[in-house]
Amino acid sequence: MSDFDPTVITRARQGDREAFAALVRHYYPRCLRFARSLLRNEQDAEEAVQDAWLRVHRALARYEDKERFDAWLFRILANRCRTRGERVGRHERVLVHDHPAMTYTPAPEVAGADGWREEIQLALGELAPPQREAFLLHHVEGFSYEEMAALTGAGVSALKMRVKRACEHLRGRLQEVARG
Repeated sequence: MSDFDPTVITRARQGDREAFAALVRHYYPRCLRFARSLLRNEQDAEEAVQDAWLRVHRALARYEDKERFDAWLFRILANRCRTRGERVGRHERVLVHDHPAMTYTPAPEVAGADGWREEIQLALGELAPPQREAFLLHHVEGFSYEEMAALTGAGVSALKMRVKRACEHLRGRLQEVARG
């Protein structure tokens, strides 16, 4: 949820560079976390986030206070991630088509928080991109289904189904790992 001072957003809209820099400092880590989880590649995530911030900077004067700033920001970021993911996905299908090294082999034992973190990332990576995006927006970033609908353009019922299916997959996958 957003807890950022709205006066900083107003100042940034009016062209205050320091205010814009404060916005970036505040939201950048969250944006990067989302992009990393969605794209599963550090370089792609960095590029998507930077592209999103460029677009935010260009469009900031048109931002209206009717919606939460973070919802507006994440709509731009999600679009950049989708575009980047589609471009990279096409490229990977051409270069790596069914390469054996790209298949997942479960770890025989998950040791501690780092092991679980890795298993969760692998399980998230197995989700279809729309399910991964919906899961992350709802359960990690804390957006309501209505905000997600405005952010993604998908209907609330479709988003609920995506989140439900993602949760079912993740639960099943992580139970498999726990059983060894």
